[in-house]
Amino acid sequence: MLDTLPEDFDSVLLVMAHPDDPEYGSAAAVARWLAEGKRVGYVLASRGEAGIAGLPPADSARIREAEQRAACAAIGVEHLVFLDEPDGSIMYTRELRTAIAEEIRRFRPEVVMVLNFHETFGGRHPNSADHRHVGLAALDAVSDAGNEWIVPGERYQGVKYILEFAGEPTHVVDVDGHVDAAVTSLMAHERYLQALSDAPVEEQARAQIERATAVEGFDTPHIAVRLYG
Repeated sequence: MLDTLPEDFDSVLLVMAHPDDPEYGSAAAVARWLAEGKRVGYVLASRGEAGIAGLPPADSARIREAEQRAACAAIGVEHLVFLDEPDGSIMYTRELRTAIAEEIRRFRPEVVMVLNFHETFGGRHPNSADHRHVGLAALDAVSDAGNEWIVPGERYQGVKYILEFAGEPTHVVDVDGHVDAAVTSLMAHERYLQALSDAPVEEQARAQIERATAVEGFDTPHIAVRLYG
């Protein structure tokens, strides 16, 4: 059985590629942490402009940014930053690492949380290049933030843990009582979800969160994460 994640931290910064990435499961833990009084912020590399079939990128970016802001408001996240990387074409670069490191220094989290940055989900389903590049860049940016010779400026070395959601897990977070908040937050991505399926938005959102919070060996909702550090 997986270990329970240590709770000796007061701030978490999620660094992910697209609008909706935090809402696909991580938001259940975010809801719990916010209820406990922890600071939580989001840094998203892109505005998701390539994410809705048939919708021009400029229109998609506007809609998806608005939906992400609504998703944050629904759960209580007040800190949201977009890095304006190109959706679908995000590359692992020195510039991306630097931009993330600067946001880490600005927010000063004790935990940085990323999405699976490996080649597959579950060893079967190919992972997005955006997810892979942003997750790896965030991993390296934690070290960059602590070295003024790599990224000029005041160093920050306060990150205790890096968490990876939807990878090969080592720990769990108990999110019992916070599933509904996560569902509401994901439902804010209404136009995006409507483009994915004809199923009602609430049905899609609840099914996704229930999958994300079903961890083998636990009878109540948990999310599984990999702990680095």
